[in-house]
Parts: sequence; structure tokens; C-alpha cells
Amino acid sequence: MRQVLLWPLRLMPVARAGHAQEAHRAPWKLLREMGDASPWREVVDEFGGAGGSFHERHYNEFVTFLPYVQRFLYGEGRSRRLAQGNVSGDGNDDDSPMRVFRRRDVRQVRAVARPGDAPLTLDIVHVDLYFFFDVDVVLLNVEVAATDVSLAQAQELLYRFGRGYPAGWDASGLAQHCMASVEWLGANGEVMARSDVQERELFMAHVSEHRAPRIAAHWAFLLEPLISDHSDREGALRFRQIEYYRMPLMAYLALNDPRALTRNDFIRLGLVTGTTPGTTPGDDTTDAKLPYAEAHLSDFEQRFCYDRFWSEAGAAPNTRYLCSGHSLVVVGDARSEFYGCGDRGVLAQFRHQHFMLFLIAHFQKAALLMFSDRLVEALKGLDVASATSVRRFKRAIRASFEGFLRFTHRYWFHEVSEQAQVRALFHLCGTHLGLDALYAEVKERIADMNGYLDADSLRRQANTVVRLTVVTIFGLIGTVTTGFLGMNLLAEADAPVGQRLLMFGLVFAATTALTIYTMVKSKGLSDFLDALSDERLSAWMKVKALASVWRRTGT
Repeated sequence: MRQVLLWPLRLMPVARAGHAQEAHRAPWKLLREMGDASPWREVVDEFGGAGGSFHERHYNEFVTFLPYVQRFLYGEGRSRRLAQGNVSGDGNDDDSPMRVFRRRDVRQVRAVARPGDAPLTLDIVHVDLYFFFDVDVVLLNVEVAATDVSLAQAQELLYRFGRGYPAGWDASGLAQHCMASVEWLGANGEVMARSDVQERELFMAHVSEHRAPRIAAHWAFLLEPLISDHSDREGALRFRQIEYYRMPLMAYLALNDPRALTRNDFIRLGLVTGTTPGTTPGDDTTDAKLPYAEAHLSDFEQRFCYDRFWSEAGAAPNTRYLCSGHSLVVVGDARSEFYGCGDRGVLAQFRHQHFMLFLIAHFQKAALLMFSDRLVEALKGLDVASATSVRRFKRAIRASFEGFLRFTHRYWFHEVSEQAQVRALFHLCGTHLGLDALYAEVKERIADMNGYLDADSLRRQANTVVRLTVVTIFGLIGTVTTGFLGMNLLAEADAPVGQRLLMFGLVFAATTALTIYTMVKSKGLSDFLDALSDERLSAWMKVKALASVWRRTGT
């Protein structure tokens, strides 16, 4: 079996002392510059390239996707960067907007599903971090492999392994729905980190203090130097949970006889429900317990199964895909050479083409949720009585609107491939994740916010125009009066220079004061002008409107 976990997290800007400049830098640049202080190393070219590590499976992955998806996933390639004198591709717009970092120090994981079970050791295939240009989202990718495991063990691994923290504890104090124990092992079998899910008081105290869940110790270790934003530790790379604490997962299962699986087994695999004590995989009797009500599962095959290859014919017979959005599981015959081929077969497709379409779907959802969180945070920090808060709110909304436009044109697409299988699986993922509805909702919210700012800006401009009009109207009276027939009330043209400068200063000061006073009273004067132009009002009402100009306060 292969199990692939893909955990989307939101990257948070650093607002702590000593990190002001780092808050504006790309997170992968910070991680790259940590050097030996970090276990992560950038995968400059995911396809390998140097040393002949580019394989046919990479080529098949590349040609699967449409050109605009290829540019998103792979960029323009090494030759373009070398021609431009940029070996690393840092800061080059021709590069892929996706950056990948990998750690190789963790080699195995030893896991115990339930207390008393025998430990199961799995090999670590990959531990990666996926960053994306201009989107504050990072995806943790963990791929594990095991052989000679029972179907019950596989179901428990799928159900329990990818949990960021325990959902709760039973009456005896044991963590529920997650692995009873997890240990990351190094190259020599040494324990590098272990889970602490049984430490109930630690998790409860954290939620009580921070109003945010505490990430289990083994996952926190794997993410370092990324640290939780609610942690008291200092760090330039901080994250917050953005989705459900169960990590989206993919699974590849090669079975001795896939046809021996019952409908109950497929339901448990497709919906990742784990096993139920007292039930046995393969039990198809009437007493076999379904995980949910029969009415709820009546259309399971139509909603969650892709059965194009669920037949006795073909290169990989008896292959079935199960997709619920949260999970993508492929079940097939271990006796089929093509099904188990890691270069051209179903295993290669699972680890490359299918992984990429699953990554795209969950990245899109995470990015949309991130934009939604930004709007909430902007509103939460708004204080209409504070000019500084209003300006900060406007900047945040404008930035979200601009970022959403860039996301739409760079990352948002409905079709990723013309290959029927890849296209169908991507549509299944997108449908179950509700991507279109989520996109429409976020787009509408951002448009409403931006529309409010535009309307507010127009209102302020209109008020300014009204005030200037009032000043112009009342200034026109004096201008016409003093300028009539070139009349000068005071003939100071032949006066000494000093006297003329004094008169100029006095008139300038008086005019400035009158203009400022008119601006201060412009709102009331505007109402007076409206009343003056209203033929339905009596002369007395118009006089009262003029008098009210000086009765107003706070104008």
C-alpha cells in the first residue's frame, strides 16, 4: 500500500519584534537561507534533470496536463533559466510559481493504531513542503509505503494516521480516532520524535489559553522550522490550520483479489471510516454493519466510484477509483504487472498524475479559504472611529482584491487535462470539495467589500466637491463685488513697498481665514443653499435654514 497525506496550512505574516523585514519576504526564501539550521532542502527541479534522473514517468506526468497547467506546475524549465544567467531560478517569472522543499532525515515511521496492537513500521517515501508564489498557503506532503499488511490494518492507517491532533479522549483517557502512538525514525532506526496524543492536559490547556488547537508533537516536529502561530516560540515561518484537522489523503492498495472486497469494504475505503470492532473485512453477510445508514449510502457507487476499469479486461483489470474529495483511493490487483509498475503503470500514475490533480484541487480550496479568512480578519480589526484603522482596513481589502485577481488568472481553472481519466477524477474532487460554490462565494464577498470601498470613495469625493462648490459660490460674491469695473476700495498702488506688503499680508490672512471658515461651515451652508433653491419653502424657512448654520456642532 501507499498512503499520501496532503495537509494545507495557512502561512501567517510575522508581526513580532525583529522580524519586520522578514514578514515581506517569500517564505521559501527564508527557508532556503536557513541552510544547515533547517532540515529542508529545495528541490530545484522536481523532474531531476542532472544525472539522468528524469524518467519516463516524469514525461508521462508532464504531457498529461494542458499547457497552462504545465506552466503552473513546471514553469519554463532549466534551459531558459541558464540562458538568462539564473541557475537557481530565484525571482525569475519564467519559473514555476510552485516551490518544493524536501527533508530526507526521516526514513521510517513506527505506528500503533490501537493500544495493544503490534507496531507497524512503514517506509517514508517523501516528506515535502509545497509553497506557491503570491499565495500564503503551504502544503505538507507525506508519502508512506508498506507491504504485506492486512486490509484491516490498511483501513486503520487510512483512518487514523493523518490527524493533526486527537479529536478527544474516551472515558479511560485514551485518544480517539488517531494513532495510539507514532514515532519518526531516522536512518539508523533512532527515534527522532514521537506523538503526545495521550497527554490530554497539554491539549486542553492550549485550547483554553489560545482558543486554537495544539498540533501533536510528531507533526510539529515534522514541520519545523515552521511553527504554529499560537506557539510562544519565536520564528519567522508561522502557520495556522486552515481546514479540518484530518489531512486529505490518497491511497494505493494492491490486493491479492480485489473482487473479494464487499460493498461494505469499498464504502469504508472510499469514505475512510476505518474498521468497526466486531466486523471483519470481506464479510458480506446481512449482519455486516455499514458505517452509515443504508439510505445515505444508496447512491454510493454513482457519487464516489469511478469504475471505468472495474472489469476483467484491460492492462490493469479490476481497478477501481474511489473519490470523496477528502480522499482519492485506488484499489487494484497485485497480480497485474501494469497495476504495480512504478514507471508506466497505475502506481506511476497514482504517484504523479493523480497526485498533481489532487494537489491542485486542495490548493485551490485552501487558497479560497485563506482569502475568506483575510476578509474576516480585516473586518475584525476595523474601528470606524479610528482613521488609522480605516486606512489599514482599506489597504487589507485592496490587497485581498488584487491577490484574488492574481489567483484567478494564475491558479484557477476547471480543466486540467484532456485525458478522460484525469479529467473525470479532477471533476470528482472539485465537485465533492465544492470548489465552484466556494469560489463564487469568496468572489462575491471580495467584490462586495471592494464595491463598498469604491462607493465610500465616491461619497467622499462628492462631499469634497460639495464643499468646494460652497466655497466657490460664496467666494464668487466677493470676487464679483471687488472686481466690478476694476474697482479698488483702497488705492494703495502708489504706497510705499512696506505698506503694500503689510496690506497684502492682512488681506491674505483675512481671505484665508474666511475660506477656511467657509469650508468648516460648508455642510451647513450646503443645506442652506438647498433650502434657498427650494421654491416650496417660505422666506422664513429659508432664513431659519441660514441661522441653523451656526447652531450646528461637530460639522
